[in-house]
Amino acid sequence: MSVPSPVQRLRTSGVVSLEGGEFGVENNVWIVGDEDSAIVVDAAHDHEAIARALGDRELMAIVSTHGHSDHVNAAVALADLADCPILLHPDDAELWHRVYPYQEPDAPLLHGEALVVGGVELDILHTPGHTPGGVCLYAPGLGVVLTGDTLSADGPGATGQPFSDFPTIIASIRDRLVALPGDTVVHPGHGESTTVAEAAEHLDDWAARGF
Repeated sequence: MSVPSPVQRLRTSGVVSLEGGEFGVENNVWIVGDEDSAIVVDAAHDHEAIARALGDRELMAIVSTHGHSDHVNAAVALADLADCPILLHPDDAELWHRVYPYQEPDAPLLHGEALVVGGVELDILHTPGHTPGGVCLYAPGLGVVLTGDTLSADGPGATGQPFSDFPTIIASIRDRLVALPGDTVVHPGHGESTTVAEAAEHLDDWAARGF
């Protein structure tokens, strides 16, 4: 049996409702761990597809980088299937309850804490701006950071929605992400990966034009 990569990407597609409209969206679901155990970062759209990608591995937790529906809408079904906890920063409780009004996440994600799964350590970085409780997960041993919608190859996450704030997301990227080693690979919630160095190169321009 082949040994899976410590970080795997699964793409799932669905529909998200924003400000009265519905839009098709493709998400990156990240599976982190080894051949025995893993966590899922951002259970989006299709819990059965995620379960198939996990195979026989034990799912230790579902980690939500933030509470927007397209990042949590498969979380409860997957958690029920795998009997595992869902983790979310408490500042995104209101967004979570828009999707799951009668259910709570199982445990909080807090800045400065760490998760360990399959020999991989993930440091929790609170990076508000796209949402109040947005987090990124930094794996120093792998040189990888999972950024959800805080940062993608195209720039900062959108801040035109309720609970979002542009100066806050720029500060999060500058203080939490650009401070990481430049060759750190950025794995976002949508689209292709980039590096911290590439983001640092464009940050002042993004900030100046109010990206």
